[in-house]
Amino acid sequence: MKQDLSDYRKSYEKSELLEENCPENPIEMFRNWFLEVEKSETVAEVNAMTISTIGLDGFPKSRVVLLKKYTYEGFIFYSNYTSEKGKAIAANPHVCLSFFWPAMERQIIIKGIVEKIATNLSDGYFESRPRGSQLGALVSDQSNVIPSRAFLEEKLEKLEESYEGKEIERPLHWGGYIVKPQEMEFWQGRANRLHDRIRYQLQEDFIWKIERLAP
Repeated sequence: MKQDLSDYRKSYEKSELLEENCPENPIEMFRNWFLEVEKSETVAEVNAMTISTIGLDGFPKSRVVLLKKYTYEGFIFYSNYTSEKGKAIAANPHVCLSFFWPAMERQIIIKGIVEKIATNLSDGYFESRPRGSQLGALVSDQSNVIPSRAFLEEKLEKLEESYEGKEIERPLHWGGYIVKPQEMEFWQGRANRLHDRIRYQLQEDFIWKIERLAP
């Protein structure tokens, strides 16, 4: 099978990214873009992001997760600590996050170091989840091989019965991570493939160095 995609073309002309419009802290820049995309109502899940890790097999792997909170310290998401992703993070905490918002012709690439958040924060978020999502965290041995879909559904049904009328506590193998950024790149599509790329790099004095990259 062969399919030639060389004729796929799009001209990016919706916006621009200039140094004079870049705040000193990239988290503020992230917030500005995030809110603009959210307000545009052009993206179904504006908080969907790709996280890339280096697996125990030496291969990089990317998958989409949901950003649940961002602060000046970093970007928080939740997962199973014993999953393939969790094992990769435990072995190598250097990760990359990326957001792609095609309707706005924008992407953000974040290199950072990830660590677990405090247990009380994970507890608080778990308590806020719908009951079905709480049970889902208990049902799924994430990334492990299972015999069938029916296996999952039967396991869920048994847990629903055992937890009927009871509070569901957060399992210890599930919780939050925070990615603390070391580098953030903001990409704005421009005409003639001369895209705007502004990179922030964290220095030893905790000041962010701002540079323009060639497209």
